[in-house]
Amino acid sequence: MNSGSGSHTGHDAHALEVWAPGAQRLEVQIGDARVPMTRDGRGWWTATVPYVAADGQYRFAIDGTESLPDPRSPFQPHGVHGPSQMVDHGAFRWEERHWRAGPLSAGVIYELHVGTFTPAGTFDSAIERLDHLADLGITHVELMPVAEFPGVRGWGYDGVDLYAPHHGYGGPDGLKRLVGACHARGLAVLLDVVYNHLGPDGNYLGRFGPYFSTQYRTPWGEAVNLDGPDSDEVRRFLCDNALMWLRDYRIDGLRIDAVHALFDQSATPFLEQLATEVQALGADQGRRLVLIAESDLNDPRVVRPASVGGYGLDAAWNEDFHHALHAVLTGERAGYYADFGTLQDVATALRDGVVYGGRYSTYRRRRHGRPATGLDGHTSIGFLQNHDQVGNRARGERLSQIVSPALVKIAAALVLTSPFVPMIFHGEEWGASTPFLYFTDHQDAALARAVSEGRRREFARFGIEPHDVPDPQALETFERSKLDWREPGRTAHGAMLDWYRRLIHLRREHRELTDGRLDRVRVGFDEQERWLRLDRGSITVVCNLSDAPRSLPLTADRPRRVLLSSDSAVTLAAEAIGLPPQAVTILGP
Repeated sequence: MNSGSGSHTGHDAHALEVWAPGAQRLEVQIGDARVPMTRDGRGWWTATVPYVAADGQYRFAIDGTESLPDPRSPFQPHGVHGPSQMVDHGAFRWEERHWRAGPLSAGVIYELHVGTFTPAGTFDSAIERLDHLADLGITHVELMPVAEFPGVRGWGYDGVDLYAPHHGYGGPDGLKRLVGACHARGLAVLLDVVYNHLGPDGNYLGRFGPYFSTQYRTPWGEAVNLDGPDSDEVRRFLCDNALMWLRDYRIDGLRIDAVHALFDQSATPFLEQLATEVQALGADQGRRLVLIAESDLNDPRVVRPASVGGYGLDAAWNEDFHHALHAVLTGERAGYYADFGTLQDVATALRDGVVYGGRYSTYRRRRHGRPATGLDGHTSIGFLQNHDQVGNRARGERLSQIVSPALVKIAAALVLTSPFVPMIFHGEEWGASTPFLYFTDHQDAALARAVSEGRRREFARFGIEPHDVPDPQALETFERSKLDWREPGRTAHGAMLDWYRRLIHLRREHRELTDGRLDRVRVGFDEQERWLRLDRGSITVVCNLSDAPRSLPLTADRPRRVLLSSDSAVTLAAEAIGLPPQAVTILGP
């Protein structure tokens, strides 16, 4: 069932419905008028109300108390505490009617945050930079969460109106214009959705029904009720939300945040139900629709088909690959990086898909994960940076601000020649000097203070002084995180951008590099000499991560030529290649 969907019962009337099983009385408030609603046996209330063409704004009043936004509000033009607004999805004129996304297996994903991608930080202003992504060779644009969240700036992971595109970004029509513009340039669109919790500010779901669990709790607040009493309707709420983004906004796939915090003991897990319904929608519309998980479990069931006991999602973010690569490049060993730090770990990730497939984790003090036996590399999203790995640092430093450009080029080469589906975080492609910080705009003074103080306490444990931790609530923290689009035109940044562009082009040119078969991946390395060699069919990637020149052995069974190199001072012989310090060369037939 839907409310605020825009499906009219007549020219001057609109059908509204809402699930509130514990309510004794429910009314729709439009202006100063209240219209009584009728209840069915499962706790759904319905009413036919006048359709107000001027704004279509309404609220729900429960048991004669304060009026609240619709849990399925399609638009919150005045923020999380304001009235909901009706949206007629059928009224939008789509320019591109025959768009079909390409396969994720051949894709290159670009993760972006709408608010900091451009100076204006809106859906419409993002359109102005889409040609940059198309020219770079991107195939899939992944938007960080856009569901209505408190204030005008934030990461989006504290959203509370899951059906409503953020008013500050441009609302429903703005998002549709962005999706249409992406499709016109051959770019598929993925959307990050958060189903494991809601933010605290403006979260009224609990007033309507048992949306939250009394048995579980996430690190970010109440867990969503996926397996308790009345959970059928809660799961329907989430599945309908996913289908809405894919159907009404023509989104091509969803990235589901932190699925390890979806606590669910059902015989048919929520993720399996969601995947089944998304597959059905894709079949009905003749479209490729994908689901990508963020998972901390290293559990292959997430991406295995339901027919063999899996959940049936298409891919998952590969945290092990990132951690292994980051720890080798930076030498950092704090937190979960304590489990990584060797070239052996990088090689294991490339060959086996995961590093921790049942191995003992020092950080967790237990065995972690399960082998990814039989899985394809295309079920993993490989990346060097993402919003979490940058933004959860105290100062929001990107990798290009921690290690040399030469090492960044090596890492980018490994990501873009890996057997995984590669992902780039916005600005990474030119080594952006702007940080990506954690920022919020909570209107509740007590909550705002708690967030700021909590951030300082969190990093005090790592010896970082409070004055060195940017205040999430400060406007300056948000402004500093915006990309500087003048940088790609500057020499050093332009050189990095050209490197990324050439790597993506090379990946597209050679079929071996988009082959997801992990059993065909060959990796050699020397821990002391700090070199690594990756063989992908006829393509060989040789990396020297040391500060000294290295001679790396090569097999002499076929002729080779340099396809791409980060340093021109490379010497190539029949059975060896000489690499300068911190350099990578890609060889082919």
